[in-house]
Amino acid sequence: MVSPGTEPKASSGIRRIVAASLIGTTIEWYDFFLYGTAAALVFNKLFFPTSDPLTGTLIAFLTYAIGFLARPLGGVVFGHFGDKLGRKKLLVLSLLLMGGATFAMGLLPTHASIGVGAPILLTVLRLIQGFALGGEWGGAVLIVSEHGGDEHRGFWASWPQSGAPGGNLLATGVLALLAAVQTDAAFLAWGWRIPFLLSGVLVVVGLWIRLSVSESPLFLAAQAQARAAEAQAAANGAGGVREQAPVVQVFRKDWRRVLTAIGTRFGENISYYVLTSFLLVYVTVHLGLPKTTALNAVLIGSAVHFVTIPAWGALSDRIGRRPVTLIGSAGMVLWAFAFFALVDTESFTVITAAVTTGLLLHGAMYGPQAAFISEMFDTEVRYSGASMGSQLASIIAGALAPIIAVELLKDYGSSVPVSLYLSAAAVVTTLTVAFAAETRGRDLASTVYATPGGARPATQPAPLAIQQPAPKTTPDPA
Repeated sequence: MVSPGTEPKASSGIRRIVAASLIGTTIEWYDFFLYGTAAALVFNKLFFPTSDPLTGTLIAFLTYAIGFLARPLGGVVFGHFGDKLGRKKLLVLSLLLMGGATFAMGLLPTHASIGVGAPILLTVLRLIQGFALGGEWGGAVLIVSEHGGDEHRGFWASWPQSGAPGGNLLATGVLALLAAVQTDAAFLAWGWRIPFLLSGVLVVVGLWIRLSVSESPLFLAAQAQARAAEAQAAANGAGGVREQAPVVQVFRKDWRRVLTAIGTRFGENISYYVLTSFLLVYVTVHLGLPKTTALNAVLIGSAVHFVTIPAWGALSDRIGRRPVTLIGSAGMVLWAFAFFALVDTESFTVITAAVTTGLLLHGAMYGPQAAFISEMFDTEVRYSGASMGSQLASIIAGALAPIIAVELLKDYGSSVPVSLYLSAAAVVTTLTVAFAAETRGRDLASTVYATPGGARPATQPAPLAIQQPAPKTTPDPA
């Protein structure tokens, strides 16, 4: 068991940790989503001009997807060092990288100024964004999960998840405000740069908050155990304990859990980008409505999404991670068809209701996810395992979702193929979670390798030896 000195902090301490993670995550998602919104409204004209609006948008979304390709690499690098050096240091670095890249986007010359160099520079900065975000998610949810207790982990860990709609709310809100007070020509000429430059101010605020929080107590305890084992081995003349890189351990022992994490995120990831980023294209290009219609609908939906995600997380503490996730995924299987039928009414009120309902179902998948995935892995590989499962899903799901949706709309001129695509993705998540093991109530200081098969009920945790009276002389068994 964890020694008294490494007990998770009281609720007052966890609130401060949650606030720091939420604010930092909101800023990073603001930066990331700002690109997606701009790709649908601005970049297709300024950086990828073509005679066909949908073709320009498709090319802009391809660079949007490139950011996702860099996320698994970020997950590997940040996960490795996060499991070695700590969660806090890597969270500070991810915020600096993301904010710096976004600020630089606001200074870029356009295609009209320097030609092909403009989209190349934009793509490089997008890669940096993706790399940074690949390390952000795992660290943000883990530092909260590892500070809080077992009973309310779903609730506390869901707050960093609210950073996604919070960032989208902030990005969409700033763009909607600018669109309301500027002419289309002014917004296209210079107004779009303001939200990107604003990121510099937000990063300073986020860094100040993140630097004030403490490191994960479970990580510190596991680190102390590893040092004690090395010291004991050296004293016995064993020459130290040879350790594998955390990512190697994850793929050697945890590949099934990584696949479970990918499947859990699959439908959630695709549904979010279809309901938000693709919606902007569908409403403005396909339906020919003003961009403020889509922006304001997403704005209202994101506000509801932001406050309801923790409620879904809290419900998962009562009835389990799986049942809550299944509410969202099974609901999305059906809502995928109702969504576009409602949007096609071209009524702002109906479109807003469609987006809000879709995001409520998405929240049921997303809210318990932080605790669910965190509880799948042991402390010494948790950052790597959670990051890899999450970020690999982002490539095959989130990265391709707007591109596939735009291509389907372009080829068929109808929303029905997009609905089929969204519904099929939700089926994948439903089946994955239906066959997954429940993790609610797991002691994160325990090990999932207590039995030869590596499996155990979540209600019967096997203790991980952390700061035992007599240090271990051999490494934990594989």
